[in-house]
Amino acid sequence: MRYLIVNADDFGASRGINRGIADAHRRGIVTSASLMVDMPAAEEAADLLRDLPELGVGLHAALTSEDGRPLIDFADAPHCRDELLRQLERFEQLVGRPPTHLDAHHNIQRDPRLREEFVAVARDHRLPLREHSLARYFSSFYGQWEDGQTHLEQVSVSALSAMLEVELYARVTELGCHPGYRDPGFATSYDIEREAEVRTLCDPRVRQRVRTLDVRLIHFGQLEDVVASHLVKGTAASWVGRQ
Repeated sequence: MRYLIVNADDFGASRGINRGIADAHRRGIVTSASLMVDMPAAEEAADLLRDLPELGVGLHAALTSEDGRPLIDFADAPHCRDELLRQLERFEQLVGRPPTHLDAHHNIQRDPRLREEFVAVARDHRLPLREHSLARYFSSFYGQWEDGQTHLEQVSVSALSAMLEVELYARVTELGCHPGYRDPGFATSYDIEREAEVRTLCDPRVRQRVRTLDVRLIHFGQLEDVVASHLVKGTAASWVGRQ
């Protein structure tokens, strides 16, 4: 059995993004979301969770602005760790429980100056950290090229179906996504692409493709139980570890 976590980043960034993530969970294949605790719609996102009991929610640590500029001095390791801990505490204040996982806006956990701080915080709080857990992270479901040009064909039903066919070779895969609806009050360079993602993630053909591939949809909060069940069956060697 293979497992797929479909994780929506930027929960809490805007009301439109919140609605898009909620719809992609209720009507589509999104199983997990990552909450930005200091954004304007973070409290609304936390309120929405009362009606989304099956949605796993982790912390989307924001150490960069929307355009990618650092918000703190990355060379100051103690300050970086303190900021991660502050955002974790804010998460629990908003949601009322610990996060299911940890990742970061713009995947800044990859920065060599921050990597060990993220790893340490994740270890201390027993949280799966993106690209440092049993879930292989796959990020190519994205509607822009690196130069910022829009390419909606990259988030089409046919594109996602093809990705599912070839990219789910690990025991557990995290598929990153960014669904949402356009929001005049929120400035972002990734705009119409979010609505295209919602349409694709909610398309019945995508869910059918997941079934055909015999893939089970889970969230990070279920990862320990999944691992334990396979360890009991003696299949530990088949797990893909740190990527």
